[in-house]
Order: sequence, then C-alpha cells, then structure tokens
Amino acid sequence: MNGAFAFVDDNNNSLLALLGRSLAWIFYPLGWVGDMAWKATVATFTGLIAKEEVVNTFGVLYNFGGELSEEGNEIWTLVAADFSAITAYSFMLFNLLCAPCFAAMGAIKREMNNAKWTWISIGYMCVFAYSISLIVYQLGGLLLHEVPFNFFTVVALVLLVGILYLLFRKGYSEDKSNISVKDFSLNKVRS
Repeated sequence: MNGAFAFVDDNNNSLLALLGRSLAWIFYPLGWVGDMAWKATVATFTGLIAKEEVVNTFGVLYNFGGELSEEGNEIWTLVAADFSAITAYSFMLFNLLCAPCFAAMGAIKREMNNAKWTWISIGYMCVFAYSISLIVYQLGGLLLHEVPFNFFTVVALVLLVGILYLLFRKGYSEDKSNISVKDFSLNKVRS
C-alpha cells in the first residue's frame, strides 16, 4: 500500500510470508515444501520467542480469528491438510529438539557465563535437531514411499550411521586414556 505498513487481508502477502519464503529453502530437506513451508518456517522462528507461540502462529497463518485453546484443536484440520504424517513428525521433532526459547537461552548464558559457549550449545542443539529431523523425514519417507531416494537420503543414512557409531562404540582402553574407572575410586579420591 504505497510503501506503508498496513494490515493485509491475505497472509500470503504479509511480511511474515516474505520472511518465511526467503528462509524456507533451509527446511526443504526436512519435508517442509509447498505452501506450508513458509508457514512452518515462520512458526519455528516465532517458537524461539516461546514454544507455545508455534500454535498461536499457526492460528494466525491459518486465518483462525478466535481464541485458540492450549491444544489448538480449532486449527488442526487445516494444518493436517498441509502436513503428511512424516512431515508433521519432522516438524515436531525439529521444534522439540532445537534451541529453546529466549528465556532459556538467557538462562544458558547466565549459567555458562560465556557467550561463546552459549552460542556453541545453541548451535549444537539446532544442528542436532536438524539432523534427527532429516533422518526421520528422509528415511521414514523412503520407507513410506513418500520420498524418493536422493542426495539427502544418503546424508540421512550417513548421519544415522554416525550417531549409531557414537552410541555403541567401545569405550577407550586404559592404554589410550589417562584415567579409567578403576583408577577413579573413592579410596584414591579421599587420599
């Protein structure tokens, strides 16, 4: 409207839609495609303010004019039309595992007392969430015949193998480490 900010009748023409569309490409490997991609992206970013804002954002983006309940039952049929089951799992896993809300980030900063380690921990949470969500969408979608075998499927397989290796690898032997469980006993700590 002549370069001025104003209310829009269609959310597809809003600043949030512009922001969401410009960043949605990051989440395409997680199955966030089509018209729902920018909506899911915007909901994820507003979830950084507070996780409960994800439901409120969907309420706005899916044009629900009333008050949403805490569960958001009023909009789930509209959301379900855009998300397949595996895409919904991917979205939920990413949002549950990624960086917490701003208040929790502030608590992390206060407890770590170091901005560098705060950003490293937040970055780690986001990369971990992206990795798990990618594995679930790509491999789950492959099993459900919703996703064709592609480059990101290979990446998901490599990530899965890496995670499984880290989970089940043998511990360090006494030859390779300075301290073993046998060396660290209460008797030696007391002396």
